[in-house]
Amino acid sequence: MIERMAKIWRIFSAAPHRMFFLAGTMQSLCVMIWWLVDLGGRFGQHYAPVNWSMSALDAHAFLMLFGFFPFFIFGFLMTTYPRWMNGEEVERRFYVPAFILMVAGNGLLYVALTNKFWLAVAGVLFLGGWGAGLYALLRVYWRAKHPDKRHALITSIVLALGWLLAASWFAGTTGETSLPVTIAKSGGIWMLLLPVFFVVSHRMIPFFSANVIPGYTIVRPYWALALIWLASMLHGLMEIAGFYRWLWLVDLPMAALALYLTLSWRLLASMATPLLAMLHIGFAWLSVSMLLFGVQSLLLMGGHVLLGRAPLHALVLGYFTSMVLGMVTRVTLGHSGRTLTADRLTWTIFLVFQGAVLLRIASEIPGVGFEMRSWLFLGSALIWLITFGIWAHHFGHMYWTPRSDGKPG
Repeated sequence: MIERMAKIWRIFSAAPHRMFFLAGTMQSLCVMIWWLVDLGGRFGQHYAPVNWSMSALDAHAFLMLFGFFPFFIFGFLMTTYPRWMNGEEVERRFYVPAFILMVAGNGLLYVALTNKFWLAVAGVLFLGGWGAGLYALLRVYWRAKHPDKRHALITSIVLALGWLLAASWFAGTTGETSLPVTIAKSGGIWMLLLPVFFVVSHRMIPFFSANVIPGYTIVRPYWALALIWLASMLHGLMEIAGFYRWLWLVDLPMAALALYLTLSWRLLASMATPLLAMLHIGFAWLSVSMLLFGVQSLLLMGGHVLLGRAPLHALVLGYFTSMVLGMVTRVTLGHSGRTLTADRLTWTIFLVFQGAVLLRIASEIPGVGFEMRSWLFLGSALIWLITFGIWAHHFGHMYWTPRSDGKPG
């Protein structure tokens, strides 16, 4: 038994994406199960609200922004940094401790939801793991001799800022101070996740498309990297400062650029290849979400409060999470020695997940009553849980079993 477990551990820890992707997959289930418990307590007719040790909305924000997406980000970047820059592979002695500490801190945070005593310990562990993971990436960056490190430079800076934002959330929640938590919540979206996801999209979608779509011309303007990064950072600062009425000044240009890239990268042509289409559809949500943010800001200038959190969930669920499903599926298949093809089940999972995005957006439509809104909330959460649960069952075993082609990694 011990020998078998040791063998599984050797396989599981053979590559960073195996460890971090499985952690992210498990977190996709844990965070939504907890959220359904909370939603049931708040909206259910036969359940009493749950008394957590901290704000449920603040906890939900952290668990999604910092406790879900970063596992996939670290797993992906630890796999791609050596390839982007012809650098050295990330060594096991760096990524294994990062994985263990982040998982331990994230897991202890759930305990802290019922006993706040553990919050500081969770923070030390989680931030220690994040720091170790960032060091592992920076080590590849520093030692690589490739002349073009633009994509890696942005993601490295943004992940360092992400560490500060996560620390801000722990400090504010432990000390019960609202401003650091507000900074972490806004910053997690605009200063961490959007820049990272756009960099990955900018780097990978044209590359993958050129290998599949006949007669494809790569459109990858490098000025777009700077524009989106600057505009996203500016949006975050304006949001923290409360300048909601003026956000359209940065949101509408981002929407226009995202739409330009969506069309230039040939969204419609990608539909013939589901695995590629998953990435294109995910990216298309960026232009939709930024347009909704821009319209919301313009309406605020006229004194109208509409759309609620619809733009936010179009971005977080539509763009970020759809891209996770598409990119992680591709990396998992490729690095387990399997054919880069999305089977019917995988394609169905992705399309059904789009229903979770639409339901969550629909819950913010003006005029939707409290009861209907509650059902839309719960329906969106259930679709998330079901789709990620099926995805985990379909792909999870690939993280602790050998590659089908017999190659290492």
